[in-house]
Amino acid sequence: MLLGLGVALAGPACGQAAAPGPLVRGVTLTLDTTRYALPAQQLTVAGEPRLYFYYRTDDQAAELRATPTGPVQGLRLLPSANFKLQDSLVRAADGSYRGTVRFRNLTATPFVQLVFVATADSAGRPVRQQQVVSLLPLTRSSLGLRVPNAELFVGEERVIDLSTDNSANVRVTNTWTRGQDIDYKITREGPGLRLHLLPNDPGLHSLVLNLLAERPRLGPDGKLTYAYPPLRQDFVVKASRLRFLSVDRKDIAFDEAGRLQGTELILDDGQSFDLHRTYRLEAQQDPGGALVAEIYTRNYLTNNRVLCQLRVFNPHRQTAGYLYIKEGDVARYITNFDIAPRPRITAVSVLHRGGDWTQNLAVGPGEIVDVRLEGESLLKGRFHVEDLLSIPSDSSVRSDNSLIYRMQVPLNVVRRRLAILEGVNPTGFVLTVREAQRPHPLNFVSVSYGEGPLPVTRLNGPVLYQHSIPDVVFSFNTAAIDGATTLYGKQYLTLDVRVVDAKNNLLDQKTVDNLVICPSDPSPRAAYYQDKQCQSGPFSLNTLLSRKTYDLDDWARITVTIKHNASQYGEPGYTQVVDLVLSRRTSFDIDVSFPAGLLTKNQNESGYGSFSGISIATLAQLSFYSPGRINHLRPYKIGAGFVALNAFNLSAEATGRDLGVVVLGSVTPLHTGRLSFPLYLGGGYKLSAGQWFFLLGPGIGVSL
Repeated sequence: MLLGLGVALAGPACGQAAAPGPLVRGVTLTLDTTRYALPAQQLTVAGEPRLYFYYRTDDQAAELRATPTGPVQGLRLLPSANFKLQDSLVRAADGSYRGTVRFRNLTATPFVQLVFVATADSAGRPVRQQQVVSLLPLTRSSLGLRVPNAELFVGEERVIDLSTDNSANVRVTNTWTRGQDIDYKITREGPGLRLHLLPNDPGLHSLVLNLLAERPRLGPDGKLTYAYPPLRQDFVVKASRLRFLSVDRKDIAFDEAGRLQGTELILDDGQSFDLHRTYRLEAQQDPGGALVAEIYTRNYLTNNRVLCQLRVFNPHRQTAGYLYIKEGDVARYITNFDIAPRPRITAVSVLHRGGDWTQNLAVGPGEIVDVRLEGESLLKGRFHVEDLLSIPSDSSVRSDNSLIYRMQVPLNVVRRRLAILEGVNPTGFVLTVREAQRPHPLNFVSVSYGEGPLPVTRLNGPVLYQHSIPDVVFSFNTAAIDGATTLYGKQYLTLDVRVVDAKNNLLDQKTVDNLVICPSDPSPRAAYYQDKQCQSGPFSLNTLLSRKTYDLDDWARITVTIKHNASQYGEPGYTQVVDLVLSRRTSFDIDVSFPAGLLTKNQNESGYGSFSGISIATLAQLSFYSPGRINHLRPYKIGAGFVALNAFNLSAEATGRDLGVVVLGSVTPLHTGRLSFPLYLGGGYKLSAGQWFFLLGPGIGVSL
C-alpha cells in the first residue's frame, strides 16, 4: 500500500519557552506516493487532535517535510524510541526542512509524537522554541475463519487455524469462555493464531467470534473502531456415545494400600451417579471384562463433581485405551488414568566406553558412562545420581521397565559413594567412585647411575659405562602421570634386579614386588591418591644389594626390569629394561707365554741369527677392548717384561741362552679357547750379552 500524509498546522501544539506562536505551519509525511493534510486527516482522541495515517509494515519508512511559520535557523527533530531519523533535516529552497524517518514497531506503539525544536531565529539570535505533533497510526488487517469440517463432539477439544495478515494486531487472552454451547479460546503460536473449541451440548450451534485489534481503523462512519467484523460459523455438535468424565489425578499407585484402603479421587458428576454405591471400572466396553478398579461414590461437591474412593486391582495405562465405568455390565461413562506400581528399581548396570554392560557399579572421576536402571514404572520416577552430570543423548532408552542415562563423573567428585535417588529418596543402589588405575607409559621413571637422571624409556639397549657406578637410583616424576583431563591413577611397579660378573656368573638377585607411585599436583585427584604405600622419594639399589654397585669388577652387568604389576590392572601394562655394563677401554695383566722358534737379530751384527728353542716370556701386558662391544678384546696386545731365550735348552753346548728385557707386541687369534698361538714382534736388551736385539716369532699361550 502506498501512503502519504500532509499536515497543515494552524496553532501551536505545546507551550514555547522564548518565542510566541507556532514553530511550524505545515508538516508532510510522504509514504510512497500518497499524501494527507489537515483537516481531512485529523481525528480528536481523548481531547487531543491527532493526525492519522495508514501503515503497511511495523517498520514503515516515510519522508518528512516541515515548513516553519517564520524564518528560523537550526530546525531539528528530537530523537525518539518510536522512530529513527535516517537523514538529517535539510533546508530546501522553499524554506522547508526535509528528512527521512523509519518507524519502529507501530503495532505495539500506542502513541507516536514528532517534536520539533528551533535554537535560533533568522538573525541568529538564540531562542528556545518547540512544537509537538501527535500522530495516530492506523492499519487495515484482515481476520478470517475457514472450517473444512463443521462437525464437533461433546467433550472433545478441536483446534482450528485463524487466517490473518497481521497476527500481532489481534488481542489474545488465552482464557476459555465459560457457560456457552461451544466454549473457545484464542492462542498465539509462532506467527499464527489458533482457535480452540470445546463443545458442551449436542445439536446445531452457531459460534460468533467478536475479536478486537491492537491498532484501530476508521469505520464507515469516520470513527475509530477496534473491533474486527464478527466471524460466524455453524457447527453440528454430536453427543458422544459415552460421556467422558475427567478426574483430578492421572496417576494412581498400584500397591497393597491402594487395593485395601483405596485412594481418594474427584470425578466429574455423571448426573446419574448414586451416592454410596460401587461402580466397576473395566478396560473394555463389552460385558465380561477383567476388573481394573472399583469406584465408591461418597459425596457431591459444590463444583459439580463427586468425591469417590478408588480401589485398584490391576494395572492400566492410558495408552492402552479408555476405562469404562459400568453399572453392572452396562457401560455408563468413560474415563482414563494410569494405574501403575510405584517407581521401583530392581537392577542397575553400568556401561563404560568400549566395554560391556556390567553389574560392577564402580565408576572413575572424569569418566563418561551409561547407567541403566531396570524396574517398574520408571517413567513416573524422577531419578538422578548424586553429583553426576547428565549428558543428553539421542540413543537414550526410555521405557517403564528400562531407563538409560548418559552421565559424566566430575573430576573433582568428593564422595566415594554416589546414591541413586528417586526425587530426594534413596533407592538403595549406589555407584562407587574408584580412582583411575591405568598403566602409564614409564617415561615418568628416571634412573641415575653416575650421570644426571635420564628417563628409562630413553635407555633402549645396554649402556656401556666406563666409570665406577657409585649407586643406581630411580626417581619418579609424579607430576607427569595425570593430566588435566586424563587420569591414570596410582602406578604399581615391580623391579627385578639381576647382577652378573664378566663371565655371566650370578652375583646378586633381588625383586621389589609392589612399588607404588602416586600422582601429585597438578593432578585434579592428587589429594585422593596419597596414602602410606606411596613411594615418597628416590629408590636406591644399594639399599637392596648385598654386593654394592661400587664394588663390582670390570664388565659386571646390572640388569633392572621395570614393569607394571599386572595383577593390579588386569592387563600387562608397560615394561622397560635398564641394562648397565661396567665397560673398559683397556685391560692390564701379567701374562706368561712360551715363545718358540723366535728369530732374533743382534745389534751391530750382520745377518740374522738362528731360530731359538722354546723361551719363557713374563710380560706386564696391556689389552684393548673393541668400542661398542661388551667384553670383546681386540686381537693385538702390547707389553713389557722379561724373556728367557732358549730357556728349555739345558745342554752344555747350548748357545743363545740369555735373559732379555723386552717390549713386545703380540697378535693373538680370536676364539681359540684356552690354547692360543700368538705372533710376537719387539725388541730389548740382553743382560748377559750386553747388547740390544730385535725378535720376531710365534708363541704358545695358555689361558687358565
